[in-house]
Amino acid sequence: MKAFTYERATTPAEAAAMVARNPGARFIAGGTNLLDLMKLQIETPQHLVDVNHLKLDTIEATPEGGLRIGALVRNTDLAADKRVRKDYGVLSRALLAGASGQLRNKATTAGNLLQRTRCPYFYDTTKPCNKRQPGAGCAAIGGFSRNHAVLGASDQCIATHPSDMAVAMRLLDAKVETVDSSGTTRIIPIADFHRLPGATPEVETALVPGELITGVTLPAPIGGVHSYHKVRDRASYAFALVSVAAVIEPGGRGGRLAFGGLAHKPWRVEAAEASIPNGAKATAAGVLAGARTTPQNAFKLPLVERTLAAVFADAKG
Repeated sequence: MKAFTYERATTPAEAAAMVARNPGARFIAGGTNLLDLMKLQIETPQHLVDVNHLKLDTIEATPEGGLRIGALVRNTDLAADKRVRKDYGVLSRALLAGASGQLRNKATTAGNLLQRTRCPYFYDTTKPCNKRQPGAGCAAIGGFSRNHAVLGASDQCIATHPSDMAVAMRLLDAKVETVDSSGTTRIIPIADFHRLPGATPEVETALVPGELITGVTLPAPIGGVHSYHKVRDRASYAFALVSVAAVIEPGGRGGRLAFGGLAHKPWRVEAAEASIPNGAKATAAGVLAGARTTPQNAFKLPLVERTLAAVFADAKG
């Protein structure tokens, strides 16, 4: 790990200003991803701004009937919140499917949204990676690609997004609140928050430099059977090969679906949800339209259909 300087912010706007006036600076809260990247010298910030004392660690009801989740709410606390468990079960289940208990105790809502890909070539600094070093190339293309994207990938990057929480928030149409160094606030629909790789895979979100996430707002609850199915190599601790967040209406008349492990961002195809009453095969066909596979990750296509079948079966009770 390279040497860095450190300071602690007391307000969100102050934190954003601290990062803005230190090019290459980073915010740090739980640090469960950033510190690993710093140890491997994938991230080498010269300055860290500690945001742990910004009082963004509460969950509050909104006038619209939803919830506002502070950016610093720990994953464990969010998953255990009675309102989340009762009205947003898919979110609680997704959080509990991610990481270990120790990591969830440290990881924050904002940090979870911003965690970077677990592509092994991104972490191996001896291999080319356009996300780590723009223009270097992509060792995953033509390499070991079992865990990689089948949707939304580009000729520059085929990495997947690792967050379980973000998949559930995409399903729920959450909105991300931010503040910049001038104190200006912004609300970003989560559908627009994470980016596909295109020609600039190093740009992963809609945030501008120095912009700080202050919270996430959930709309009013939606009725139905909430579930989160995650298929992974190890039940104890692994990132998703395929995950499905779902809220299915009674009788399987309709619902919402979002997917993890398939793309560079949480994946949702609203048009495909009209096929839910027709079953898993028809719905999967709509979700996977345009999929591009390698011989190593082609298994993800039938796995999506089978996971959807399990989701629909559970919804019937």
